[in-house]
Amino acid sequence: MGKLKVFEARCVRTMDPGRPLAEAVAVKDGHVISTGTIESMQPWLEREPYEIDDTFRDKVIFPGFIDPHTHFRMSGIFMGLTYLGPLDQQGPRGFNRGLKTRDEVLDKLREADRTLTDPDEPIVAWGLDPAVQGGQFHRDELDSVSSSRPIWTVTYAPHVVVTNSPMLELIGVDESTNVYGIERYTDGRLNGQFIERGASQIAGKPVAKYLVQPGRGVDAIRVLAATAQIAGITTTADMLFGYLNLEREWAEHEEAVNDPNFPLRMFLVPVESRISAAHGDGAAQFLLDQQKNRNSDKLGFHGVKFVNDGSYPAMTLRMRYPGYLDGKEGHRGETPWEELFKTMLPYWKAGVQIHSHANGDETVEMTLNVLEQLQLAYPRFDHRFTIEHYCISSPDQARRLKALGGLASVNNYFVHTRSQIHATQGFGPDRAEATARLGSLEREGVVFALHSDFSLVLSPIHPLTAVWIAVNRVALDGKTVQAPGERIGVDRAMRAITIDAAHVLRRDHLLGSIEPAKHADFTVLEADPYEVDPMDIKDIPIWGTVLGGKVFPINE
Repeated sequence: MGKLKVFEARCVRTMDPGRPLAEAVAVKDGHVISTGTIESMQPWLEREPYEIDDTFRDKVIFPGFIDPHTHFRMSGIFMGLTYLGPLDQQGPRGFNRGLKTRDEVLDKLREADRTLTDPDEPIVAWGLDPAVQGGQFHRDELDSVSSSRPIWTVTYAPHVVVTNSPMLELIGVDESTNVYGIERYTDGRLNGQFIERGASQIAGKPVAKYLVQPGRGVDAIRVLAATAQIAGITTTADMLFGYLNLEREWAEHEEAVNDPNFPLRMFLVPVESRISAAHGDGAAQFLLDQQKNRNSDKLGFHGVKFVNDGSYPAMTLRMRYPGYLDGKEGHRGETPWEELFKTMLPYWKAGVQIHSHANGDETVEMTLNVLEQLQLAYPRFDHRFTIEHYCISSPDQARRLKALGGLASVNNYFVHTRSQIHATQGFGPDRAEATARLGSLEREGVVFALHSDFSLVLSPIHPLTAVWIAVNRVALDGKTVQAPGERIGVDRAMRAITIDAAHVLRRDHLLGSIEPAKHADFTVLEADPYEVDPMDIKDIPIWGTVLGGKVFPINE
């Protein structure tokens, strides 16, 4: 048993609505013992040896920020591929310069072709943003880069794989192939595009060995965890766990996360299609057993994820009438919608929390229909069924989500980074402006979190930026307010990255607020988001974090 350590601060925002403010927090053995003032803590201090730590005397302490939807391992591996994206970013193999034009993208592929000495080694590339880099790749265009070396590319949001003719031969598909998501030119030829999970899984087989090289997963987890910690995050959930190999990915997370110097707690949400393929009718029980036998306070299994449509930035989500500007429909996910009720029901009955990826309003509507079916078949309270992303929706869907007891985990970064782009590229002005309807969720009383989906989308991982967007809804031009009625206040936005995010992960009894018995996880800021101009929230400097009482300064 350690002695008490009392952290003094200019202000402690506890996110406990009954006792919202304090001047100090007492910690012992990694947990909070007391909040208040040195005077109010005297009943503890008179009975226990203690020390006062004034490191944060002029700082503001919040509960540790939580990002409940990330993809560290997979995105870190993609960052090590030939990079084609428009954003400058740091990857496990060094700095990647963003490419602004289509010509730069094609030149980068040609450079990769010249660099590889083995004529049979494929170019494996990641990062194209079709909305800003000249549209989606297609087979003939990639053949113009090389008609002999296989080329395999995946969009920044990895929902679309595009290959050239030599790679199509390696994959083993031709004009006789009839699989949903394998696309064609108007003349019937394969155009090299493999859209969404079923098709892209087929496309990925020849390059799998380049994505699962030993050690790269651990490196990816560590690098992106450092990026998250710099943003003030202390807890994340990986929402694509087990996509390639569950046991290998678990071992990589154990190695990375259980290092005492690793600054995050991580909870891993398995992809349902992989779990059911491996365990059949026993999939739900398998997940319950993993949670019971493997989970710790710092690393564990959590829930199950269904991928039910495409991507917002890749423009493959499903929308209701009038649909896309160009008349396209978008794409459904791995499990046929008609089978979702039957597939979800065993997890629902077993009490495994369901996370349902739904970006478009047609998919949100379908998801609500399935949730209603589940409730009618087997009524449950506090099930915490969560719609993930919830990008394009309508106010009536927020009301219905509340009535069915569901939650939302929302990527609202797109309001700032993408809404003006997609007003003319993809979704049209009405849906693009009303991306991430947080105001509607708040009015209906739906509990929601904010997440980044980092790094498989073109957005940062920075919870204070998510708060800034939620409060201001300013578009990329720096002046246009998108759907002002969907703005929310600072307090509700801060809840969405702390206590409400913990609720979405079913860990609000341990995380998300600074209360006795909870983990001593804090984010330390140089200013108070409640006190600064709302337009300055994203620029508040982050001093560092505390995880289980251990201090992690950013500058070290």
